[in-house]
Amino acid sequence: MSMELKWLCYSALLAGSLWIPFIVGVNVTDFEGKKDQFIRPPDHRKMVPWVHRTLRAHQNILEQFLPFSVIVLIGSVSGISTPVTVACAIIFFWLRVVHAVGMITGVARLPLRPMIYFSGWIVMLVYAEQLLTHHA
Repeated sequence: MSMELKWLCYSALLAGSLWIPFIVGVNVTDFEGKKDQFIRPPDHRKMVPWVHRTLRAHQNILEQFLPFSVIVLIGSVSGISTPVTVACAIIFFWLRVVHAVGMITGVARLPLRPMIYFSGWIVMLVYAEQLLTHHA
């Protein structure tokens, strides 16, 4: 397994696990509409702030993970691996960890949180540039 795929796997595990803090938060806190949550989705704005932020952290990683994954998989299928693509896969994972922790705890506020998210997008663009300009 390439280093890029290894780090993509770590990112997938993170993305696939970020529902856990949300479910824990929903179950250990009280909010308006909680008793009806199986009838209709609750209004997330009425949840305790950290619980609402866990939902947003999960949504945020899914927003970036899908396109990043496609780019990493294209690189893998194409046999393209450079020190830059390896670094991008590692940096992407750690940016997503920092973003999730910062979002859930509320520590990463403006302008830090959007800067972390934006950095993930830049990492994706740099990775794609490596694929699009690599000559096999």
